[in-house]
Order: sequence, then structure tokens, then C-alpha cells
Amino acid sequence: MKLIKNARIITGTGDEIENGEIAFDDKIRYVGTKYSGTADEVYDMLGYVAVPGLIDSHCHVGLFGDSTGFEGADANEDSDPVTPHLRAIDGINPQDRAFCDALSSGITTVVTGPGSANPIGGQFAAIKTYGHVVDDMVLKAPCAMKMALGENPKTVYNDKNQSPITRMGTVAVIREALFKAVNYRDEWAEYRSDEEENDRPEFDMKLEALLPVVNREIPVKFHAHRADDICSAIRIAKEFNLLYSIEHCSDGDIVSDLLARESVAVNLGPTLTDRSKPELKNLSFDTYKNLSEQGIDVSIITDHPEITIENLPLCAALAVSHGMDKDKALGAITSIAAKNCMLLSRIGTIEVGKDADIAVFDRSPIEFNAKCQLTFVDGKTAYIRK
Repeated sequence: MKLIKNARIITGTGDEIENGEIAFDDKIRYVGTKYSGTADEVYDMLGYVAVPGLIDSHCHVGLFGDSTGFEGADANEDSDPVTPHLRAIDGINPQDRAFCDALSSGITTVVTGPGSANPIGGQFAAIKTYGHVVDDMVLKAPCAMKMALGENPKTVYNDKNQSPITRMGTVAVIREALFKAVNYRDEWAEYRSDEEENDRPEFDMKLEALLPVVNREIPVKFHAHRADDICSAIRIAKEFNLLYSIEHCSDGDIVSDLLARESVAVNLGPTLTDRSKPELKNLSFDTYKNLSEQGIDVSIITDHPEITIENLPLCAALAVSHGMDKDKALGAITSIAAKNCMLLSRIGTIEVGKDADIAVFDRSPIEFNAKCQLTFVDGKTAYIRK
């Protein structure tokens, strides 16, 4: 058993505990002011702040290798517009430097997966940032399906002189795949209702991968920057009754009333970048404040390597400097990030029974110049500032 004592604990549930204590092994066993049990390792963190391990709810950590170029670029299989059967865990390199950078910044979970080249790109995975074998680092895989609208798939397939090259074509490709998945599911249900009388359907790897989507077992991450693409994502989700979130959402202010009315989860960013393409013309840190004030669940993302992973807390600090509420900004990289990815039962807050993912800083991580001192992942001491 490990014990953190004398820390200011921000639990992520709305509570703060001064001179608090956290006892944990792989799970959190006690949170309060006076732990009565014994501990093998004690960390006296007087003057420091303990928070839930930080979470990046949308990135490509491990899939775009640091300092490697094409050899490590494994996020975009842009040879086919529909690739739902691709699994992030088959491309993640746990030895990538980004994992060390994450740990030294208090980031304990990354939700990482395919890029936005394809209308349907493949399966995201939620993985812990400590370890050297990806299978041992998995929190949930698949945890989401990536679908992309707008400029990116248009550009990729226009360059190939291949469909889809319009927004209509991109949505049609996605809709067709979802219709096929629904029919595939129904065919298998009919077969299983009487296997002696009914013909066995032909196995289809792509449609198998889409079954958790149409069965509402995992959400869709819709890459959408422009307002009309955001609306298209919501239209598709309602048509097929999907769980979903909007990723990037650069034009979120323009359709904030719709996002609020539909209770859409928004994973917003990357914002600490240039406006490098037409879809980013409305990119602004003000959007964090504006959406969160309307009651929209907003998480802050790096989209690593667009913003490198260690700058996740900096992005939260910049959101605060642009008016975002401090508690919401911290939640945007902890509890709200976990909620938006349907992972809150395991991570995102410091509560008894949850994974022992804890970061200790010299001040709140949403303050400029905050430095991570200790990072624990599943109770293991994953980083110590020297």
C-alpha cells in the first residue's frame, strides 16, 4: 500500500481536501484526512496538489512516431475510405517518446487512434501511459470508432482521383457502411434464431467492427471542424441512434445552441496551433469558455502531435486565461474528459475503487508554470521529478 499525505487533494468530484491523504495499491482505497491503516511507501506532499491523472480524450500518441517521419507514421491507412476494422492497438508504439512526455506532465491516460484521412478510419483505444507492452496498457479497446467529415477526407481522396471528393460523398460513404452494418446485424440475428433452417451469413470483417457502433456499445468520434460538418455528424448520429462526440469542433460557437440542445459531448482542440487550413479560420480559445458556459461537456485535447502531449495542461491554463471556469478547465482534462469517452467509472476522479491514477503538482496543473512532481499509474510510481 502507498500513502500520499498532507497534500491538497482536488478530487474532481467537486470536493477539495486540505492536508488530505490517499491510500492506494492498484486502486484507490482511501481518500480523506486520516488514514488508519499501514503503508509500505509514504509520500509527504505538504504544499503540493494531488489531482486525478490527466486525460487526453483525443490524440494520436504512439501512432505518429516522434522523430521518425514515414517509418513511424501509422495513423492513416489512406488506401480505402472505409476501414473500421483497423485497431489502434496494432499501430501504437509504447516506446515512443510521447509516453515519457505524458508521464512527466501528469498525463496517465490517452485516448488515441486513427487519423482523419478516411470517412471511417478505425478503432480508438484508451491506454495508460506507463508500460512497454501495449496489451498491458489498455484501459479499453476499442473505446470508440473514428469517423471524419469535411476537408481532410475530401483532400485525401481528391488527390487520389477517387470517391469521395465532396462532403455529400463522405456522408454517403459513412451512411452506406452503417446501413450495411445494421442489415448485417439483423441477418446474424435471424440466423441465430434458427440455425438449422436459416443460411449462415457470410463473415465481413468491416461490418463486424461496426457492430459495437450500431449496437451503441462504443461511441463514434466524429472529426468535424466546420459548422455544417458538425450538423452532418449530429444528423448521422440521430439517424442511426449512435453514441457519439464531436472532435475538434472549431466552429462550435456558431452552432452552440444545437450542441446544447442535443447534449453533445465536445472534445475541443487542438487550439494552440496556427489556422493552417480553411476549416480552422474560427479557431479560438474563447470557444472553451463559450461552450462550457452553455452547459456543454467540453474536454480539452491536444490532437498530438498537432500539439505535443506534454502541453495538455498548458492548453487548460490558456483556456482559463480566456475566461473558462477553473473547475471546468481542470475537469476538461480529468473528469469531463473521462465522461466524454465513457471511462468515468474507472478514471477521471480521485474516489475509492477507481484506478490509482494520480498526479501531484507544485500547484494546480491549470496554472502557468505548474510542474508535475509525481505520477502514479495503476498505483505504480511512473514518474518522479528529479
